[in-house]
Amino acid sequence: MTGLTVKGMVAGYGADPVLRGLDLAVPDGGLAAVLGPSGCGKTTLLRVIAGLHPLWEGRIELDGRVLAGDGVHVQPERRGIGIVPQEGALFPHLSVAGNVAFGLSREQRRNGRVDELLELVGLAGFGRRMPAELSGGQQQRVSLARALAPGPAMVLLDEPFSSLDAGLRDALRADVRAVLRATGATALLVTHDQEEALGVADLVAVLRDGVVAQLGTPQQVYGTPADLGVALFVGEAVTFPGSCRDGIVDTPLGRLPANGRGSGTVLVRPEQIHLNGGSGIAATVTDVLFHGHDATVLLRLAGGGAVRSRVQGPVPARPGDDVTLTVRGPALFFPGA
Repeated sequence: MTGLTVKGMVAGYGADPVLRGLDLAVPDGGLAAVLGPSGCGKTTLLRVIAGLHPLWEGRIELDGRVLAGDGVHVQPERRGIGIVPQEGALFPHLSVAGNVAFGLSREQRRNGRVDELLELVGLAGFGRRMPAELSGGQQQRVSLARALAPGPAMVLLDEPFSSLDAGLRDALRADVRAVLRATGATALLVTHDQEEALGVADLVAVLRDGVVAQLGTPQQVYGTPADLGVALFVGEAVTFPGSCRDGIVDTPLGRLPANGRGSGTVLVRPEQIHLNGGSGIAATVTDVLFHGHDATVLLRLAGGGAVRSRVQGPVPARPGDDVTLTVRGPALFFPGA
């Protein structure tokens, strides 16, 4: 597999390592998201890959070429890596076309590369505008075009959507994914937004304590998390202590299928909990939180305890209503957790 390979990365600040033997592999042309809380080392990882921060131990390869490690340190400008920072970081005194063309040879500037990229990112005809005349989303598109202009083997995106409003963020995510697909560049996106990581990337790496706790497809990381910590971090969860035997676990929501054995923690996603008026577990609605495309229903179980359900479309209940609950699909079970 070509693409990015990181083996045993150790790096940090002062005498304190932030990354502690991190391993990561992104296939050629793939888009991977590094997901983790603030301070877990996401940006440090990007800076080390880009050559902007020293690698203490380990090895970094891109398309089979050693960039760092084993006595090798390729300078940042020779790594073939483009960077899209958080705020776009455009040169304010250069036009849109000037920003995109920065770093290109004269021949590349003459052969229509700039116009081609501006069309690709949805800014055809914007070449003469100045950065101050652009919206935040447009500035990020220019930043992406500038990063792609030299034809890099890899693009690093450091939380590029964090400063945008929700509606613009969703649209730009989809467009960036499409542009990266069209260029065939390998890409690494750093984010603390679970929805962003799961919705955009081909692979998700959950970073914890300086190492990758799990690397997999969004479906794998969300549906079959490596441990309880990953499960709780990548999505909303309802948890109970429980014991699993013969593929069944007893919970306040009834007997549910689950893989495991012994005592541990049972986890159910809120979208698995459905409200109905027939048979099921008795509960009372305590509140409804409307999100636009869906809603969270907070519930108090008749037998004690609180849970929440994620409901698509119109909510079939109001605070104070008595309802019954059923769980669809198996629960996740984490022995000893």
